[in-house]
Amino acid sequence: MSMIYHIAYAADWIAAKEAGEYHQSTRGRTLEEQGFIHAGTASQVEPVANWVYKDPEGDLVILVIDTDRVISEIKYDPVPGFVDPLPHIYGPLNADAVVEVRPFEPDVDGKFSFTE
Repeated sequence: MSMIYHIAYAADWIAAKEAGEYHQSTRGRTLEEQGFIHAGTASQVEPVANWVYKDPEGDLVILVIDTDRVISEIKYDPVPGFVDPLPHIYGPLNADAVVEVRPFEPDVDGKFSFTE
């Protein structure tokens, strides 16, 4: 069992769970607009959060995703600024692949931190 992580707005996840599929790629972009859903390994969550989710416009959560349960294809793509490639989900994320949902808030200085 291998885990990857996705930063989501809580409201988007609630809607996706009810629908059975998640279609949000990243902040302000859908799967249909981007072509894939952004995800990260444990070591990539923190830098992505501090880069993309400064001043979040709602409550954030971390979706803990079991890669063995994901129906859509997962590819590890190189991304400028990152040494290791990032996992991207090329299709909708089936809700039953999400094995845990964790609240995700910045500290008092607005910085995010993450540990597995």
